[in-house]
Amino acid sequence: MTEQEEPKIIFPCEDYVIKIMGDAEPDFQASVEAVVESIAPGYDRSKTVSKLSAKGNYMSVNVWITATGTEQLETLNTRLREDSRVKMVL
Repeated sequence: MTEQEEPKIIFPCEDYVIKIMGDAEPDFQASVEAVVESIAPGYDRSKTVSKLSAKGNYMSVNVWITATGTEQLETLNTRLREDSRVKMVL
């Protein structure tokens, strides 16, 4: 077996997409955006895309940020997961 290498990201990385999936509640997207803004100030909210699941129980929110490093991404992941409605962060 060959060892698989992790993908390399060169920072800063513009247009880094993060997908957050969680319970479809009226303020879910706004909550996600507030967390992202606190970690990646000035990200372009106009690029944010949200979509409801087929039955409307879940929502996915895609945000594009300028990723500045692994510490920022880890902090963002941790802070997003603090919300009990968040089911997955990709």
